[in-house]
Amino acid sequence: AGAAAEARFISSAKGKGLFATKNIRKGETVFVERPVVSSQFLWNALYNYRACDHCLRALETAEENAQRLLGKSSLVLPHPEQCSIRKDLHQQCPRCQVTYCSAECRQAALEQYHQVLCLGPSRDDPTHPLNKLQEAWRNMHYPPETSSVMLMARMVATVKQAKDKEWWIKAFSQFCSKTANEEEEIVHKLLGDKFKGQLELLRLLFTEALYDEYLSRWFTPEGFRSLFALVGTNGQGIGTSSLSQWVHACDALELPVLQREELDAFIDQLYKDIEKESGEFLNCEGSGLYVLQSCCNHSCIPNAETSFPENNFLLHLTALEDIEAGEEICISYLDCCQRERSRHSRNKILRENYLFTCSCPKCLAQADDADVTSDEEEEGEGETDDAELEDEMTDV
Repeated sequence: AGAAAEARFISSAKGKGLFATKNIRKGETVFVERPVVSSQFLWNALYNYRACDHCLRALETAEENAQRLLGKSSLVLPHPEQCSIRKDLHQQCPRCQVTYCSAECRQAALEQYHQVLCLGPSRDDPTHPLNKLQEAWRNMHYPPETSSVMLMARMVATVKQAKDKEWWIKAFSQFCSKTANEEEEIVHKLLGDKFKGQLELLRLLFTEALYDEYLSRWFTPEGFRSLFALVGTNGQGIGTSSLSQWVHACDALELPVLQREELDAFIDQLYKDIEKESGEFLNCEGSGLYVLQSCCNHSCIPNAETSFPENNFLLHLTALEDIEAGEEICISYLDCCQRERSRHSRNKILRENYLFTCSCPKCLAQADDADVTSDEEEEGEGETDDAELEDEMTDV
C-alpha cells in the first residue's frame, strides 16, 4: 500500500501542509516516521534518564525506572515479565562508552555522525571543545528543555561524515525556515533576554568544536542563527519510558476482576507518589527533526496526534477522526488544557511559541469573541510555559 499522506505546498503564508491520499479511519496509523536526526536533551541525560544514545529507547527496566523516579530502591513491580527492556542487547561505544540499546543502533550512529562526535578518552575532560559547548548550553537552557545544541552538532557531524554531502544538506533544507526577524524571535524565546551575547558565545564554541569548510555558511552569525531557528521551529519533542511501556502492557493483561482492580490501584498510587517526588519529568526526553511530521500544520481541533508507542524515536501519527482523501491532516501544538481556553489565549501561546495566528475552524467560529481572557484565564495566563507545550509533544 502506498503512503496514506503526502506533503503539499499550500501558500507562501502557510508553507507546506500534510494531506491524506486516501480515506483514513479514526484510530488508524497514518504513518510511522524515523527522524533525520535526533538527540536526547542534555539535562535529561545528566539527571540519569538513561536512553539509547541513538534512538532514545529507555535503557532502565520498568522497575529501575520507577525506583529512580520514586527515590526508593526497595520498590518491587508486579508482573516484571511485562517489561520490554532487553539488557542483554545493550552495547557501548568501545571508545567513549556511550550506551546503545542494540548493535544496530551503535552501527547506525557510527555510520551517520558518531565518528565525528565520539569523545573517546576525553569524555570527562571539561576542556574538550564539545564538552565546553554542552556545558554552555546547559547553563543557558534549563529544564523544562525544549531543544538541544547537540541536535545541531549531529546535523554538522552527519554532513561531515557523509559521502553525498549535498543529499543531506537538501534533507535539512526541507525544514521550514523563517525570515531574519522571525529567527531572532525564536532564538530569543530559546535563550532569553541575553540572547545576542549568548548566541555569539554558542557560535564560537560550536565553531571551535565542529568547524567544517564545506559548511562554512552554518558557522557565520546569520547561518548559525538560521540553523538554531530551524531546530527551534521544527524540533519535535520525543519522550520514552520503560515504565509507561510496562503500564500499557499491564493494561492489556486479561486478569480476574479483583486482580485487575488491585493492579490498577497500585499503578494509580505509583504515579501519584512519583509525581510528588519527580514532578512532571517522567520520561527520557529529547527532540528530533521529522520530514513528514514537520509538514503537519496546527489546528485547535486536530484530526491526528503524534506518539512514541515503540519506546524509541519512531514517531506514530494516528488519526483522531475519520479523514477523507484530500483532506489536510492537522495536529495540535497545544495540550488539552490549552485547547479549551479562549481563542485569544490560544493565539497568544501560538504567537509566542510558534510565531503564527491560528485560523482553524474553531478559531474562525470564535473570531467575534471578545479579545480579553476571562478572570480565571488571567490567573492561569502566566503558567503556560514550554513545559506544557512539551508535555503534549512528548506524551508516550
